[in-house]
Amino acid sequence: MLLADHLANLPLVDHHVHGVAKGPLDRAGFEQLITESDRPVPAWMSTFDSQLGFAIRQHCAPLLGLAPHASADDYLAARAQHDEASLSRLFLSAAGVSDYLVDTGYLGDAVTGVDELAKLSGARTHEVVRLESELEYVAAHESTVAAVPDALARRLEERTADAVGLKSIVAYRHGFDFDPAEPTAAEVATALERWYADGPARVSDPVLLRWLLWTGARRGLPLQLHVGFGDPDLNLHKTTPLLLTEWLRLVEPLGTQVVLLHCYPFHRQAGYLAHAFPHVSFDLGLTTMYVGARAAAVLAEGLELAPYAKLLYSSDAWGPAELHFLGATLWRRAVASVLGGFVDQGDWSAEDAVRVAALWGRDNARRLYQLD
Repeated sequence: MLLADHLANLPLVDHHVHGVAKGPLDRAGFEQLITESDRPVPAWMSTFDSQLGFAIRQHCAPLLGLAPHASADDYLAARAQHDEASLSRLFLSAAGVSDYLVDTGYLGDAVTGVDELAKLSGARTHEVVRLESELEYVAAHESTVAAVPDALARRLEERTADAVGLKSIVAYRHGFDFDPAEPTAAEVATALERWYADGPARVSDPVLLRWLLWTGARRGLPLQLHVGFGDPDLNLHKTTPLLLTEWLRLVEPLGTQVVLLHCYPFHRQAGYLAHAFPHVSFDLGLTTMYVGARAAAVLAEGLELAPYAKLLYSSDAWGPAELHFLGATLWRRAVASVLGGFVDQGDWSAEDAVRVAALWGRDNARRLYQLD
């Protein structure tokens, strides 16, 4: 009971999240946002028939006045009685999160920004700046290649003045099978010429992506990297974090903290890297929601090698506010199950379980991102 009570009342730091949906969501829109597939949902299936869909029906339905496990039809009918703003206030206030660290670089016009998320949730919000988006912004405003490096440096200085971290999606744009060495100025210039010749838009050149990673690492803020599970825009086999090993060795002297996000199905590998390198931490955000009732099993695997000072909580929620609530709810349940099991077996004391839960859910992130 001590651990369950502690987790229920522990204000979490969601160290990687996005905004909530602005406009109304019909059934098709909602179902498209509870899958990582970017393809239209086939007419013969429902994304509610998944671990995440079942978790929504179990844990979110009571907040709409329904019994747990209400049907998808009843859930969506109850949901339709509210606008997105009121739904956001309802689910965000129930999440028990004190701080949201918000990645603003993905489809920012479709979801709330940092300030609006703070108003809806009552929590503190902090920005995480996405590197690829910033280079694309610079390219859209600079007509000459020669101006880009200095313009990017100025842009990042401006954008990170109040930010708490940086983020890279090199996993999506190329994968981790890149040359880990920092590119030379001449290599960057050649790559920029190549990019501009095609009309700079989405940055995917491996030299430019490496340049961004090294530029981000040199700024000193914690650097988040998407790892593993995501939509079909990535090639999953190229996102195993073990491919980052040599790059992690090379950037270690800079002292920058690298945070591996999501990590499934490579969470054991991420745990090894966090074990081996003092500047590496990781989370199981996004994963926790999508594996639903299996969250305890996956989180337990993540615990196997990782030092407990290297574990972080995140939801990676984007869109429906249910996901912000559900990430926190499933994490609390899973951690209570895993750590409570250690206590019940006599392997851990209850006091140690409470302490580790606080490290994982809040304290590690507060230290890493230097939150007040």
